[in-house]
Amino acid sequence: MSRIAHEMNEKFADASWQERHAVTRVDQLREWMDDTDSTLMRDIELGLARAPMAMRITPYVLNLIDWSNFLQDPIRKQFIPVGSEMLPSHPLLQMDSLHEQESSPIDGFVHRYQDKALLLATDRCPVYCRYCTRSYSVGLDTQSFFKKRAPPFQSRWNTILAYLRATPVIADVVVSGGDCFRLKPSRLLTIGKGLLSVPSIRRVRFATKGLAVLPMKVTSDHEWTDALVSISNAGRDQGVEISFHTHFNHPLEVTDYTIAAADLLFKRGIRMRNQSVLMAGVNDDPEVLKQLVKKLSDLHIQPYYVYSCDLVDGLEHMRCSIRLACQIEKALRGITAGYNTPLFVVDTPGGGGKRDVHSFEHYDNQTGVAVYQAPAVRPGQLFTYPDPLQSLSPEAQAAWLDPQRANRMLSDAIEAARAKLMAV
Repeated sequence: MSRIAHEMNEKFADASWQERHAVTRVDQLREWMDDTDSTLMRDIELGLARAPMAMRITPYVLNLIDWSNFLQDPIRKQFIPVGSEMLPSHPLLQMDSLHEQESSPIDGFVHRYQDKALLLATDRCPVYCRYCTRSYSVGLDTQSFFKKRAPPFQSRWNTILAYLRATPVIADVVVSGGDCFRLKPSRLLTIGKGLLSVPSIRRVRFATKGLAVLPMKVTSDHEWTDALVSISNAGRDQGVEISFHTHFNHPLEVTDYTIAAADLLFKRGIRMRNQSVLMAGVNDDPEVLKQLVKKLSDLHIQPYYVYSCDLVDGLEHMRCSIRLACQIEKALRGITAGYNTPLFVVDTPGGGGKRDVHSFEHYDNQTGVAVYQAPAVRPGQLFTYPDPLQSLSPEAQAAWLDPQRANRMLSDAIEAARAKLMAV
């Protein structure tokens, strides 16, 4: 491995060192690669030129990659794009596929569900994931994408608090971004105390991928961890649940650093849950997800969601069909206690919110269209999620590339769903 990976143990375990040495350019990858094949480096450059997310990877994550099996490695696939593996995006792709901006009464504050809101507190992350739903706003501009950023947090925080106080139906707030690991301890405390000052709020979730990509922050950045614990303790005293939501996709992401961080949080009273994203070549295998579920459960991290991958540009080759998601969910059911068995969901394009993957009103696996309703979110509307093109027959793929035939497939699926609903 490279000189960086061998340089030190003590520095490697320091979060600030990890952040300072994050890899953001292709030429920096040469220090990590066993073979600086110019063809492969050019392939990575082509991938980044198309990707909506800039590259930022901590040395910790780079050290998890099997560089001798670079193209097939499940960690690499999540963070380093290569142009040769990318397929044309689905015709239904939109940059903000979940229509979060349409559901935002305040920039960076999404209120879609009646009693829950999403606070986007930052647009930065310790690493940038290729499959990020918020590629429209998170991270640096790329060669092909300019981000639609919310105004600085401080300029909208008082407006958000006023909205929450004026909307007492909101009882649950998710603090995300970006990533909560990039919040300074003072900002974390400001947000936590501010939310706890709103009488109607009963649950606050701090969402981060940090435990999977920078776990040493918990063990080395004592001020940040103390801030999180302080909020949790204050919430407990008020009868408000404070929880920490992580994001692991593969069992290889669980390391000794992860174990140490999770153990520290558990002993200090932090409730932890995990959500994963189902991706081809990463975790589209029941055995892989079984291992992940078991490992997380042993760390007192409840595996509660597995998402069907959202429509993100450059990710068509990593999306999985609804049929496969249902099959994998069936394989996982019963391997452990029900409360540690994740629910497979689709976050429906167009703003219908999360639906159980198997709860479609109609699903045609020939055209790859699943139709869902969301009566508690947008009553009377139907929402469609398309299977990846490569999972379909050549005839169906060709049909999707013809706008008239594509519209017909969508309308036929929606009509079939309405007919089934009327027959009930």
